[in-house]
Amino acid sequence: MRISHLILAISLALAPAAFAQEDTDTDAATSQSDPCTSAPYRAFDFWLGEWDVTGPRGQAAGQNSITSEEDGCLIVERWTGAQGSTGQSYNYYNPVSGMWRQVWVSGGALIDYEGGLNQRGQMVLEGTIDYHNGDSFPFRGEWTPNEDGSVTQRFEQYNPDTDAWDEWFTGIYRK
Repeated sequence: MRISHLILAISLALAPAAFAQEDTDTDAATSQSDPCTSAPYRAFDFWLGEWDVTGPRGQAAGQNSITSEEDGCLIVERWTGAQGSTGQSYNYYNPVSGMWRQVWVSGGALIDYEGGLNQRGQMVLEGTIDYHNGDSFPFRGEWTPNEDGSVTQRFEQYNPDTDAWDEWFTGIYRK
């Protein structure tokens, strides 16, 4: 008997059991076909959209496109700064750790941090920023959805010389 015939015979023999399990396990099949639809995966959806970003005093900072991809399992950020800088991030909810993670890559730095929603509904992530020159520092970001539909994004970098957190970037996102 050829191997392909043997595989077909085994598949046909196991098929009734597979169909029986499918019938009894509809919820599991649904969660596998739409794995990223539950509330934790939707926690960062307030950041989705096409945004004009300004600094705290209204100066143009850049534009940001935040899209949901991979059937809602991934949020992709594509940044273009007002002076031409660019960067991208992948953002995802990790069901094993129960945390959101962002990995940012640009010509200037890599940022890798994780966290989640706090009690005020802000997404707060903490980790490190690694500059291409080899420097590395603790880093944190905070995204706050505002009542008017805008989002305030605030980044801070730890300064070991002053033992303080310095503002790194603050932007107001408006559609």
